[in-house]
Amino acid sequence: MRATPGWDYIFIVRKFPFLQETLQLKLARLLSKTRTFAHRGYCILCIELGDNLATVAQKNLAAYPQVEVRNIAFEDWVTEENAFDLVISATAFHWLDPSIAYKKTAQALTSEGAIALFWNEHVHSDASNGFFEEVQELYQSLAPQLVKDDEPPLREQKILNKTSEIQQTGLFGEVVYHSYRWDATYNSASYLNLLNTYSGHLNLDRITNTLAKVRA
Repeated sequence: MRATPGWDYIFIVRKFPFLQETLQLKLARLLSKTRTFAHRGYCILCIELGDNLATVAQKNLAAYPQVEVRNIAFEDWVTEENAFDLVISATAFHWLDPSIAYKKTAQALTSEGAIALFWNEHVHSDASNGFFEEVQELYQSLAPQLVKDDEPPLREQKILNKTSEIQQTGLFGEVVYHSYRWDATYNSASYLNLLNTYSGHLNLDRITNTLAKVRA
C-alpha cells in the first residue's frame, strides 16, 4: 500500500500507425500507471536519472518488449524533433531547468502535440481541525530543522500553477488548468508511513549531524 498519492514522472507519447510511443521521466514512482499504458500497446521510452530507480523500472517493465528505460537526465537526452504526440509530467517538471525543459519538449512534439503537467499539492483543509497548525509547535521543539519544510499547508487559492510560465514561453497554444480537491484520512500508523516518504524526515539524522559539525 502506498503512503503517498505521489506522482513523480514525465512521459512523451509518439503515435505510430497502430501504436503510440511514450517517453517517460521519473517513472519509478508510477510503475503501475506505466504498466497500464504499456498494457494498452504504447511503445514507451522511459527516462530516469536515478540508477536504482531505472533498474527497478527495467525489472518491473520487463514483460513489455516495447518499453525501454534509459538511465539519463532529461537535459542530456538527445531530442527527437517533431516525433511525439504527448508529454506528460507528474510532480517532476519543476526539477528541470524551465529554459531547457520547455524548449526541448516543444521540439519533441508534433504540430498537433500537447504537454500535460500534473502536481499533487498539499493544501489547507478544515477537515484537519487545526492539526497541522498545532503540530508546528512540536516541530519547533523537537525538529526545528524541518520547520521550513513542514509549514502549514497553503489555502487552495494561494497555490501557484504553471499557466503563466507556460504561456510566457510562447511555445505552446491554449493552456487549460484544472484543479481537483480531495481529502485523505490517515490514522497514526499510516501518517507515520507518510512522513517516512518525505526527504526531510528521512534525512533528519544527516541534517542534525551536519548542523552539529557546523556549530562545532
